[in-house]
Formats: sequence, structure tokens, C-alpha cells
Amino acid sequence: MLIPHDLLDPATLERMLEDFVTRDGTDNGYDASLDQRVERLRKQIIKGDVVIVYHADSGDTSLAHRRDVPAEMFN
Repeated sequence: MLIPHDLLDPATLERMLEDFVTRDGTDNGYDASLDQRVERLRKQIIKGDVVIVYHADSGDTSLAHRRDVPAEMFN
């Protein structure tokens, strides 16, 4: 299930973005601050390039590039 970012409490979205950009393996070698990395990701979500995916079977939430999400999830 896709979760529209604008339905999340702003503080919840902020924590989700911070969690994602600070995970192991997400450091892409750029010298960007935490705020810059979060803002870059926020812009990608607002633009629709990245989506928030809720996995009902596990109760987990993840972020995914739109191109990597099955088309039927957008219906």
C-alpha cells in the first residue's frame, strides 16, 4: 500500500526521512549535512520520484523509487 506523504504528521515524516538517510549503506560519498540529505529526499517524495510503501504483512514502512514499485500499486 502506498502512503501519501501529505497524510503523515510532519514530525513523523521528518523522523522517517532522517532514519532513511542515516542507515548503513545510504552514505553516497557526498559531503552533505543531515539536513541537506533529508531535504533532497523530501523533494524527491514531493515530486513523486520516491514513494512511501507500507508492507501490511510485516507492518514495516519503506521508501522506494517510483520506477521500482509495481504499477498496480498506483491504481
